[in-house]
Amino acid sequence: MDKTYQPHAIETSWYQTWESNNYFAPQGSGEPYTIMIPPPNVTGSLHMGHGFNNAIMDALIRFRRMQGRNTLWQPGTDHAGIATQMVVERQLGAQGVSRHDLGRAKFLEKVWEWKHESGGNITRQIRRLGSSVDWSRERFTMDEGLSEAVKEAFVRLHEDGLIYRGKRLVNWDTKLHTAISDLEVENHDEKGHLWHLRYPLADGARTADGKDYLVVATTRPETVLGDAAVAVHPEDERYKSLIGRHIMLPLVNRLIPIVADDYVDLEFGTGCVKITPAHDFNDYEVGKRHKLPLINIFDQNAAILARAQVFNLDGTPNDKVDASLPDGYAHMDRFAARKAIVAEFEAMSLLEKIDDHALKVPRGDRSGTVIEPWLTDQWYVSTKPLAEKAIAAVESGEIQFVPKQYENMYFSWMRDIQDWCISRQLWWGHRIPAWYDEAGHVYVGRDEMEVRRKYNLGNEVELRQDEDVLDTWFSSGLWTFSTLGWPEQTDFLETFHPTDVLVTGFDIIFFWVARMIMLSTHLTGQIPFKTVYVHGLVRDGQGQKMSKSKGNVLDPLDIVDGITLDQLLEKRTSGMMQPKLAEKIAKQTRAEFPEGIASYGTDALRFTFCSLASTGRDIKFDMGRVEGYRNFCNKLWNAANFVFENTEGKDTGINDEPVELSSVDRWIISALQRTEAEVTRQLENFRFDLAAQALYEFVWDEYCAWYLELVKPLLWDESASAERQRGTRRTLVRVLETALRLAHPFMPFITEEIWQRVAPLAGKSGPTLMLQPWPEYNPERLDEAAEGDIEWVKAFMLGVRQIRGEMNISMAKRIDVLLGNATASDQRRLAENEPLLRKLAKLESVRVLAAGEEAPLCATALVGDLQVLVPMAGLIDKDAELARLDKEIGRLDGEVKRVGGKLANAGFVDKAPAEVIDKERAKLAEAEQAKANLLAQRERIASL
Repeated sequence: MDKTYQPHAIETSWYQTWESNNYFAPQGSGEPYTIMIPPPNVTGSLHMGHGFNNAIMDALIRFRRMQGRNTLWQPGTDHAGIATQMVVERQLGAQGVSRHDLGRAKFLEKVWEWKHESGGNITRQIRRLGSSVDWSRERFTMDEGLSEAVKEAFVRLHEDGLIYRGKRLVNWDTKLHTAISDLEVENHDEKGHLWHLRYPLADGARTADGKDYLVVATTRPETVLGDAAVAVHPEDERYKSLIGRHIMLPLVNRLIPIVADDYVDLEFGTGCVKITPAHDFNDYEVGKRHKLPLINIFDQNAAILARAQVFNLDGTPNDKVDASLPDGYAHMDRFAARKAIVAEFEAMSLLEKIDDHALKVPRGDRSGTVIEPWLTDQWYVSTKPLAEKAIAAVESGEIQFVPKQYENMYFSWMRDIQDWCISRQLWWGHRIPAWYDEAGHVYVGRDEMEVRRKYNLGNEVELRQDEDVLDTWFSSGLWTFSTLGWPEQTDFLETFHPTDVLVTGFDIIFFWVARMIMLSTHLTGQIPFKTVYVHGLVRDGQGQKMSKSKGNVLDPLDIVDGITLDQLLEKRTSGMMQPKLAEKIAKQTRAEFPEGIASYGTDALRFTFCSLASTGRDIKFDMGRVEGYRNFCNKLWNAANFVFENTEGKDTGINDEPVELSSVDRWIISALQRTEAEVTRQLENFRFDLAAQALYEFVWDEYCAWYLELVKPLLWDESASAERQRGTRRTLVRVLETALRLAHPFMPFITEEIWQRVAPLAGKSGPTLMLQPWPEYNPERLDEAAEGDIEWVKAFMLGVRQIRGEMNISMAKRIDVLLGNATASDQRRLAENEPLLRKLAKLESVRVLAAGEEAPLCATALVGDLQVLVPMAGLIDKDAELARLDKEIGRLDGEVKRVGGKLANAGFVDKAPAEVIDKERAKLAEAEQAKANLLAQRERIASL
């Protein structure tokens, strides 16, 4: 191998080797183990969340593959209806063409062209992250097979009475002209107003304090035209006598009732709330309870209609309610109408007051426009019957959430589930398999031919297919079984479904996880997965959510491959409409990455993700951790080179003849058994952080830092026993080879590269590490006696190092050591390991004090009750050392006074950010501790 670890020199070539040899395909003989990749949108590129859950999934699949399981990790992408359509429309718009100019068929051809040209970006990135997915089974939610599955699911659910068409409120995007899901709505904190409007009481009614009007407070005066009632709390003494009476609604002069409802907050505003069931989701629920009409005043652009549309709760027209609207408002935009209505109320002396008011404004995540709750005909899934089975699957333990706390979130939503709007007013997506005749009757079938046959419609009946497409979540809700061939009962479906683990973020438990469970249990009779591993969000080093507007987004491939500062600035600020924001982000970026981002390689990034994967918690991503794990890769690489230098061309015991093992060999073999057990246990429990920690500590602390150092004297001693050297060489290569297998799920590239060279030395064969068996804990290889002996040796050497450090004694200077309070066990361990200790600790001599013998003036370290004593006479220049310590103590004293003075300054503490203050306090504590340590050291040296 090269002397220096260069990740790019090995990563791409190894991935090509694995993929071209079909190593990712199912091939184990054991029990099936399946993971379905949550399909990323075909429109975009992988972000840190994708990088994180890909690292977790690949660790799981490589672990189970090595255990002999028949593994399938199936990849794929989502067609991402709105996002994809917007991308292509934007491209056409740049050419001065709209989709309507092209027509539906031509437009869809353009979308497919774009998908074929750009859709490979995601798959390229997944490969770069080392993900061992079975590319031969890659799926796309608009594939022919999946499209057939979507039609089948829709028809079956409709036949079972679980899909229906109805007129209800939806999140309406007034720019894209489509309903969108709650997940596609972002609530923004914005400054607004609260308008207090007077609503005249009808029929001479008056309030308890004699007023002939009620005051309602609203943030949306434009919806006054659609009011169906005013609600008060049933226990509100101010209005009890008015319940059942009426208001004369200003501007439209329509009588609306005063109703009593617990929804009203007694403490907010005047305690009177206008109810507009057709334009507010909460009001819609109040409307259902009181059987109020739905008065729709907006068209699809959120402009005022010439005449309101009035419906009953079941969506049928209500001709009993006056649908007239004031003259002059027709086609007026909602926000222009707001100003005009407020002006009219003021002119009629019906505007009580206007307050500033902070509110959450719902905006479309792609269009940025304010979302309008809008009454429209849509297709719905009746979810309550489906939810019953889905709840039972989790209650029974058939499906388990990790961590378990997320079951409560799941139950909370499922037990109060609302019907699911599945239609979208788009062209790109799965077109709804429903047809209409000229009379508006609806027919559902897999295709038009089936519809005509199923409903006995002759060819003379003209039919038109529904223009809408299905919500993307509908097709992705079938993901675990549609990708395996359903509705056909394929071998893959029979073998790999239900799948084993779903790895996902908590934010889509409602929108995807729950829907997959509902659809799978109903359509296949099986759960979709046995375990849902829920991870947190990947945040930046300060714990903030990553977003473009904050300028703290990291691309995982920029960490893998590196990026210059100029490239990073271009990536973070390009396309920003606000120059000041772009300037702020550029400043932050220069401060954080003055030289850009170095290339760390895939393995270091993956190990970082796994080390941070504590169940359920958000991940605070720290580039310092990536650098640390890149150093870990270097350490492993250098260790391997040391092993090769000392074993290649020599007898490493591959013939399995008995060998002589030293206590050091027996100790590392025993430590390896414990590491094998711990890494396996933690992976099975989805504690990737603890598994990574156990592996790191063994490789770095035990194998590299101690074992390699402890065996050097034996390996390099020409007079040492040949059998003992042979045993050590065998231990060197076998422990390294096993450690590589343990590390492979986390760091596949570096482990494969090293394994290819160490395998023959360890008596292993095979084309690839990824198909080698997983290490199994063997209790017969535990050796507690050897562990105790070597822990004693380690503590002895650390004690000597501590004394050297405190007394500023050079490592080049050999020293004498005396042992006080030595037990028989201490003396045995000394006798067995004295040559080793003398060489590694650079000892001139080591001797046990005789009973009653008084030691000279010494520096002391403790190994249990054993005293490790280093006589000071002649080792240091006392005056020079005291002078050095006085200088350093003076420097630290100045630091303590400087930082302490800053923290004592009220002006600084009041104005500085909390993180800056915390940093200064930590700096003060560190300086105080260092000063105390040096004062204690000075006292010891002064007493010599």
